[in-house]
Amino acid sequence: MVLVIVAETQEVVKEEIGKMGFSKIIAGCMNWGRWGVGFSTESYLSQIERCLEIGITTFDHADIYGHYTTEAEFGLALKHKTSLRDQLQLITKCGICLTTPNRPNHKIKSYNTTKAHIIFSVENSLRNLNTDYIDLLLIHRPDPLMDPHEIAETFSILIESGKVKQVGTSNFTPSQLSMLHAIYPVSVNQIEASILHTKPFYNGTTDIAIEKDISVQAWSPMGAGKITLGTEDEQCRRIVSMANILGEKYGVTFDQILLGWLMKHPANISPVIGTTKLDRIKSAFEAQQVEITNEEWHMLLRASHGADVP
Repeated sequence: MVLVIVAETQEVVKEEIGKMGFSKIIAGCMNWGRWGVGFSTESYLSQIERCLEIGITTFDHADIYGHYTTEAEFGLALKHKTSLRDQLQLITKCGICLTTPNRPNHKIKSYNTTKAHIIFSVENSLRNLNTDYIDLLLIHRPDPLMDPHEIAETFSILIESGKVKQVGTSNFTPSQLSMLHAIYPVSVNQIEASILHTKPFYNGTTDIAIEKDISVQAWSPMGAGKITLGTEDEQCRRIVSMANILGEKYGVTFDQILLGWLMKHPANISPVIGTTKLDRIKSAFEAQQVEITNEEWHMLLRASHGADVP
């Protein structure tokens, strides 16, 4: 019976892949709460509204952010202005179990991708985010004990119930993604990718995404600030120098060049922006207009690697 349900749901998911309506630039919310700037409810609300005005409509969460508090803080802001929910998309992730006072049953940091835990996490996220549905649910990290058939059954239940619109993965390797996708078609793989972290372009991660029509979202698309903070590092100096040269040519900032570099990849990568500063968020949104040449893309790659391609 489960196999029939999963098979039927697969067809629905296949029809919806690519129709999620997410903004190309995604606002990462990890630093909005206790793990970052510690926004008040009013600041959360203002930040959401300013992002929407800029054109960024998609907000990325995980249940663990702020030691399981950031979702609820964001949701409280939405509760103050419920009309905003229809204007935005919510992504959240589950599967990591942190040791923290508000999770006293967690003895060590571990992973849990069982049906019971995923459903438990989704129910919590729905309450915390003050919403009836999650636009995209991701398995946060690949669990060595994960059973793809159990995950597929769970995804099917959540989508059939309307509590989740789309499902995907985060940080999955090509083989892990292929294994799950063969049983249940996922929409997204969220990975680390930037001018400082180019491994996904060589280890098959972006290849399988293109092959299977799976969207790619990139966390730390600016190297978690290392590019600008690490100006004493030779690699970062090379990157900033080349990006500044191209930025002067195109009349844009060096960080817009680097985001444009990432978005030029044929995997159609959507950057998840971690900054809370509105001027940088706006700058990231405008980076969608940057169009460098293939040769210039390789100039930046050379700056990162310190050598020409083979």
